[in-house]
Amino acid sequence: MDAPVIDLLQLYPRDMNIYGDWGNVLVLRKRLQLRGYDVRLHEYNPGDTFPDQVDLIVGGGGQDSGQNKIQADLLQLGGRLRELADDGVPMLAICGLYQLFGNFFKTHTGEVIKGIGLLDVDTVGGPKRLIGNTVLESEEFGTVIGYENHSGQTYLKGGTQPLGTVTKGEGNNGHDSTEGARYRNVVASYLHGSLLPKNPAVADFLVRHAALRRHGSFDDAPLQIPFEEQARQDAAARPR
Repeated sequence: MDAPVIDLLQLYPRDMNIYGDWGNVLVLRKRLQLRGYDVRLHEYNPGDTFPDQVDLIVGGGGQDSGQNKIQADLLQLGGRLRELADDGVPMLAICGLYQLFGNFFKTHTGEVIKGIGLLDVDTVGGPKRLIGNTVLESEEFGTVIGYENHSGQTYLKGGTQPLGTVTKGEGNNGHDSTEGARYRNVVASYLHGSLLPKNPAVADFLVRHAALRRHGSFDDAPLQIPFEEQARQDAAARPR
């Protein structure tokens, strides 16, 4: 019997893939394989043909120049991404793509980079970079651990829920103790590091919903990876 297939798409890896964000793709592929799935990995860069079948989408961070390179293409793709999100496709959007999944990013020089409005958030360039190890508490995922490095300050609007509440670090904007944003099965965050190796609960949330949507079932038995929790404890204990 052939293994069930999951189609995993990495958005804009050529321009939006810094601070270890490629590791998120590796973690999702490995955890799917450990659960018996055959993973088909797709890459989408500006001008490419968007795959017909997509079960899980991951996008990373990038500098302002990278955001400018992908902006026009992302705006053309925005309607499709919003439809997929509304239909329950799980997505992980990190840093730069988190900003462009929102309404806009206004840089510190006053340039406005329009987003696709998948998330009701606004981002403005701040006077300093928010950098360092970060820990937050999430009702869905427990303690979430990562590393932030961003000058954009993001503000949640219209009842948009955060990924969690910051206990170490600055989070979305350094003012309201929120970090990240949530919409249906979309997880958005500033946390690099990469995020998913340190946070298996977030990875398995994405995997679970991809499998349920594609195949209608999912074996939720925890994976036996003994060093995961020790790695999380070590990461959480690092100084800011």
